[in-house]
Amino acid sequence: MERRAVRLRITGIVQGVGYRYWAERRARELGVDGWVRNCPDGSVELLAIGGEIEVERMVDACRGGPPAATVQLVQTLAADDDGTVGFQARA
Repeated sequence: MERRAVRLRITGIVQGVGYRYWAERRARELGVDGWVRNCPDGSVELLAIGGEIEVERMVDACRGGPPAATVQLVQTLAADDDGTVGFQARA
């Protein structure tokens, strides 16, 4: 199966609301590899790698996020598959 990779920049109220841990659980449910981390500017950055359908489902899920989040914008950029296996929240 060919893997697709996208990098997301998620803005709004997305730090301090469990977004990284929610993304980690959701990615594992979908079978998506990659990582998620908080950025100094208050946004969240996420790399999603997997099949076309699974990655699109992850992108769609990120537009809502966990219940305590208020997502304003999800920017989606093509990315390189960095070979990550599994999905993890990074510091």
